[in-house]
Amino acid sequence: MAAIPPLGFRTVSSRRPGALVALVAAVVTAVLALSGTAAWAADPEGGTKKLRANLEAAAKGYDQAKTKLAASKKRQTQLNATMKSAQERADRLTTRVAAVANRSYQLGRMSTVMLLLNSGDPDSFVERVQGLDMLAQLDGSTLASYKADIETTKKAQTALKAEILEQQRQVKVMEGKKKQAETALAEVGGGSAGGFIDASSPAAEPAPRNSDGSWPKESCTVDDPTSTGCITPRTLHAYQQARADGFTHYTVCWSQRSSGEHPKGRACDFSANASTFKDAAATGSDKAYGDRLAAYFVKNADKLGVMYVIWYRQIWMPSTGWRAYSASGGPSVVHTNHVHLSML
Repeated sequence: MAAIPPLGFRTVSSRRPGALVALVAAVVTAVLALSGTAAWAADPEGGTKKLRANLEAAAKGYDQAKTKLAASKKRQTQLNATMKSAQERADRLTTRVAAVANRSYQLGRMSTVMLLLNSGDPDSFVERVQGLDMLAQLDGSTLASYKADIETTKKAQTALKAEILEQQRQVKVMEGKKKQAETALAEVGGGSAGGFIDASSPAAEPAPRNSDGSWPKESCTVDDPTSTGCITPRTLHAYQQARADGFTHYTVCWSQRSSGEHPKGRACDFSANASTFKDAAATGSDKAYGDRLAAYFVKNADKLGVMYVIWYRQIWMPSTGWRAYSASGGPSVVHTNHVHLSML
């Protein structure tokens, strides 16, 4: 998904039409030679527009379902805590409620006449009335608390059932989006692959999320430090994090394309070579650099908002893991000279 290197042009006199035709033919041949296929000349992204649209839809749908699933699990944890606390209070009050019921059964209603007959003097009568009033207030509060805790427990149980159903729905959505991605990738190989993993990859600083855990909607609003175009704030954050963690080889993010994420400011091509895009597959230290960079973006995908990573004939998505990406063409098309990063 790298930009085609600019071709040099010479001024040709209009009096020599044969030379002009020859020059045009030479330019076309040079472009095709860079890619190895006519399809690459027509589509510098390396893959079809339909493929990229399907991958984007699958990735975004999967991420949204994953966010909703995480939010539901968080609510479930909170509801479990609420229900446990309410149940514990209800259990403690059960003994007191039983005592209230037993006392009411034994004493029955105490009339004013009975209080006077059983009181030796007016002061004793007043003390009895005050004591029974306080007891009634205490019993009423105990019973009200018990009732409230039981009601809280019931509501929490009902809400928990709803959360479980919500989680089941989101799991199905995630499974569907994974299948959508796998079906789309079947166009370019799509089988399982070994991938690129590095347990020692640095941990990136997370990009800002919304309060519900979702990613903010962003557009191409900030200057691209690698070109004259623009990129999204999240793409800039990923680029800056990679550089801060030592991945400083030649990179181009925004570029004018007919489709894909580059013209939207949501993609970067990180050359395996330090100074340019080589028209050859990376080897040696360049290949090792690409391996480490691909692993870095995968490890930090959830923190940065990575949609997918492509490197050395393989593509990684959160829903599928590493898969074969065997598009036919030159090093740029099959991504053996650069790591491609697409952002949500």
